[in-house]
Amino acid sequence: MKRVVVITGGSSGIGETTARYLSHMGDIVYSLSRTKKDIFGIHYLECDVTSIEQVRDSFIKIIGQTGKIDVVINNAGIGIGGPVENTKMESIKQIINVNMMGVFNVCKIAIPYLKISQGKIINIGSVAGELTIPFQTFYSVTKSAIMAYSEGLALELKPFGVKVTCILPGDTKTSFTKNRENEVDINKEYSVRYYKSITKMEEDEKNGMLPIAVSKVIYRTIKKKNPGVKVVVGFSYRFLLFLKRFLPERLVLYILYKMYG
Repeated sequence: MKRVVVITGGSSGIGETTARYLSHMGDIVYSLSRTKKDIFGIHYLECDVTSIEQVRDSFIKIIGQTGKIDVVINNAGIGIGGPVENTKMESIKQIINVNMMGVFNVCKIAIPYLKISQGKIINIGSVAGELTIPFQTFYSVTKSAIMAYSEGLALELKPFGVKVTCILPGDTKTSFTKNRENEVDINKEYSVRYYKSITKMEEDEKNGMLPIAVSKVIYRTIKKKNPGVKVVVGFSYRFLLFLKRFLPERLVLYILYKMYG
């Protein structure tokens, strides 16, 4: 019997590439997205993950059509850039609602079904959750929170046979770069550093790994009987986070400041 996979944010970037790849590998794939697409092999359901009512309705519809859910991938997310001092509160609330509350909503609805199937939850975090980048502080905050959430959830669901993994991609070449909401009304004392930092981030992302690299790691995680709770994508990023464990915190912060501050 084919696996039933539900992915959020499957209409662009890592989400769309992963949805296509999993469908190609033989899974039944449903995407919960605000934007519906017509892609062969992917069932798109219009859904805003910040609305638990819409999430609940979508899962009821999927269960009605398939009778089960095996894997849930929380991929939907947004980014904002700007100094903390100048970031609008409405922008902060929005990134928390999408990147955190969206994950919480989906998991809350999905867990009862996954306990029956002894399935998997895969949350898409980021290396930025381990290495906080200045001027995208709130993005790092949300991804750090998702890592902590994944660890706690993995422990809570262990007795039920539900596996939880947080995937940490590094810089990836997707539309996420152009979709990032960057603050334009900023104090002059930040402007030179801010624009230099954003330019560096965008260059890193445009020269980053292709999203298929992340999709293949997600697929291998799904296939594993006992995947790790935290999986970093790419050797260079695994090595970087390995070094972070042994370097003095002051040195790590100094390096990040010189690169992005």
